[in-house]
Amino acid sequence: MLRSLSPLFISILLLGLTAKAVGHTYFFAIADLSINTKSQRLEVIHQLTAHDLDNAIAQTKQIHFSSAHPDYDKHLTQYLKSHFELLHNNQLVELEYIGYELNKGKVFIYQQSIKKINFAGLVVKNDLLVDTYPKQVNTVNYQDNAISGSLTFTESQRIIKIDHKN
Repeated sequence: MLRSLSPLFISILLLGLTAKAVGHTYFFAIADLSINTKSQRLEVIHQLTAHDLDNAIAQTKQIHFSSAHPDYDKHLTQYLKSHFELLHNNQLVELEYIGYELNKGKVFIYQQSIKKINFAGLVVKNDLLVDTYPKQVNTVNYQDNAISGSLTFTESQRIIKIDHKN
């Protein structure tokens, strides 16, 4: 049977199988939290796969969405506010959006707290992309002079409190 297939068709078929085999199968994001030693404000840097974020926002908003969208910043900040929150002493930590940059298929998003804060007792809610990609794994790394560690968020684990044992 293979002898009756054209070499071009076989090449296209093999190329398609190869593309599927090396396709995007891992879904992850990283956020780094640190305390600025001078201002004592919390700084957050998110790193996500750009097309995953674009797809999640497009699905949520039911629009065609990419970094070329005229309201990219607006939709990006709305999505972040809905899917990444910090609570300290049972109060929502207000995060100021600084901006974003795209680099090699990744989007880096920068935020900082409005007020001074520390990590002790900080509650992190992170369900970025998990509604769109159920296998999404989000890692939050945190470090200051007294506390450091990592938290892992999944579809089933969306909220974690930082304590000295983490």
